[in-house]
Amino acid sequence: MNYPATTEQFAAPAAPAPSFIGQGTAVEQSRAVAEVQAAVIVARQFPRNEAQAVQKMRTAFRQQTLAARSFFRFNRGDGNVNGETIQFARELARCWGNIHHGLNELRRDDAAGESEMQAWAWDLESNERASTTFVVPHVRWAKGKGKSLEDPRDVYENNTNNGARRLREMIFSVLPDWYREQAKEVANYTLENGQGDQPRSQRIADTIAYFEGLGVTVEQLEENRAGRSSEKWTNLDLAQLQIIFQSIKRGESTIDEEFPQQPVTAAEITRQHADATPTEPTTEEQAPAEGTGQWPAARQPGSGATS
Repeated sequence: MNYPATTEQFAAPAAPAPSFIGQGTAVEQSRAVAEVQAAVIVARQFPRNEAQAVQKMRTAFRQQTLAARSFFRFNRGDGNVNGETIQFARELARCWGNIHHGLNELRRDDAAGESEMQAWAWDLESNERASTTFVVPHVRWAKGKGKSLEDPRDVYENNTNNGARRLREMIFSVLPDWYREQAKEVANYTLENGQGDQPRSQRIADTIAYFEGLGVTVEQLEENRAGRSSEKWTNLDLAQLQIIFQSIKRGESTIDEEFPQQPVTAAEITRQHADATPTEPTTEEQAPAEGTGQWPAARQPGSGATS
């Protein structure tokens, strides 16, 4: 007699569990669970004061060094991509309080040349959690070409750089939009106005000196600023140049991308060639100068020149 199939017959097989767990692993698992439970309890007992969080944020982003690290810029196609950095997101989470976030490497497959990563952020008060799992190829791209990575340090740095962008978005997803926008306004104001006791002329001189250290000339900077000379740069110009400088230092952009060499036109080549080509002397130039009886040096008899 055939009996109807039971649910147990169609159930998926249980995932294999390790046959042995060391004492250190067991202690670490218990510690992690207790740490999370304690963090949630503390967050509920001491909820954030939003007014204090906003004040902490404003104080932080009034610092010039932090404001300069808050934005990035790089070229993509025919335009520029602008946004906030991971440093900006982490500082927001710190000021807001009661937020945990992290980046985990779940699996690394050297044979396939890829790593499985997870970025997450968790608001302990509202219990709002955002996470994303993604695969990072062990490849570094430059100028449209990929180079496989084999050095463990290169793989680690590649995973961290790719994971930082996902982590930034996870942090932003658990923070209020109005809080993020206020932080951007404060950071932009700090960049545009600089230190309160520093005149604009000194900021211009410092900006030129910073870029000269990278091999960028004043002429390239002036051309990048819509053709304006350095003494006419505005506070907004200085702020954008500071963002470009930081993006180049972090490797998000390159000098060639930000300050491309202008192509030489056919008219310029023709003009340069004409200026460099010596012209044939005229009849008047070949004859002795009137009243002197002297020939030009290149045409004196006996000089070897053809008369």
